[in-house]
Amino acid sequence: MAGKKRGATRKATRKRKATTAKRRTSATKSKRKMPAGKSRAPAQAKRKTPAASRRGMTPKPVPRAPAARTMPRRIIAVVGATGAQGGGLVRAILRDPEGGFAVRAITRNPDSPAGRDLTKLGAEVVMADVEDRASLERAFKGAYGAYCVTFFWAHMSPEREKAEASAMAQAAKRAGIQHAVWSTLEDTRQFVPLGDTRIPTLMGHYKVPHFDAKAEADAYFGTLGVPTTYLITSFYWENFIHFGMGLKPGADGVLELKLPMGTAKLAGIAAEDIGKCAYGIFKRGAPYIGRRLGIAGGFLTGAQMAATLGQSLGRPVRYVAVPPDVYRSLGFPGADELGNMFQIDAEFQDRFMAARDLREAKALDPALQSFDAWARAHKDQIPTS
Repeated sequence: MAGKKRGATRKATRKRKATTAKRRTSATKSKRKMPAGKSRAPAQAKRKTPAASRRGMTPKPVPRAPAARTMPRRIIAVVGATGAQGGGLVRAILRDPEGGFAVRAITRNPDSPAGRDLTKLGAEVVMADVEDRASLERAFKGAYGAYCVTFFWAHMSPEREKAEASAMAQAAKRAGIQHAVWSTLEDTRQFVPLGDTRIPTLMGHYKVPHFDAKAEADAYFGTLGVPTTYLITSFYWENFIHFGMGLKPGADGVLELKLPMGTAKLAGIAAEDIGKCAYGIFKRGAPYIGRRLGIAGGFLTGAQMAATLGQSLGRPVRYVAVPPDVYRSLGFPGADELGNMFQIDAEFQDRFMAARDLREAKALDPALQSFDAWARAHKDQIPTS
């Protein structure tokens, strides 16, 4: 029985050896059949393969540095944006995209041709009326600065002009304006008291209403504590185009420039340059808050202006110094007021010129125009009949 069992054991052993050999052969065959390029490395080994040997694989994106934050541009709300002064400021801001300011052009009619032109230039155009404080407050809301100017010649009422200034000052205060530039002038009653009969008193309270009303309105901004620069402007040279002061031929056909200035000098400026100087003030900011600053493009006599106009037009222009009383009686709207203005300008020319700094105006507006440059640029617009 024992021998029989040992034979059975030997058979079982041979059978196990055969089975093992068969498995090895099968494994060898399987290895030979594996497609070329198929890696048999375990997953852990694959993850350790250097990146340089993994051709065709998408590289991990390199983290980017966070984008630099751009400071929001400070808004300047411009009253009278379609007018002479305000329009100059609007265009100055739009021409300087790196200046850090944006413009909000305020007008009574955004759909007017002038309003649409400003929209095309890139201005934010909004509606407000200087006689409606609530509309001004809405227009000023969120703005850093405000340019404030009144419109005397639209109604020729000093009382309305003061009401306009009061509305702007209150709106600026309520809206939290950080820098207002108020376009103003001198009080001529400090030069010539109301009782001085050499120069007529007008409307019972004024010598030159459009000067005196603005000067009174300075207090509205100061009393309310609005951070303000008081910008003293000058005679617009554009008045030779738009205000009935154009050249007219004399009896001999020679063009004449008539002013009641004698031989005195008149402080004048291109209206657009007022706005450009205002932009220079906004850019300089805090050092100009609380200051009274006068600007002009030049100080010229009537004879000098006539000679310059003649050179630009290519024909003679003669200066005629008329007496102030004659000028006041010429009959066009505002002749009496302008006669007073020119007479006071002439009699106190030194004080008017001292209040206006040509060098600072040039620093604020490096492209400040001389009267010669202005005349050449506008020769086709100056009336000659």
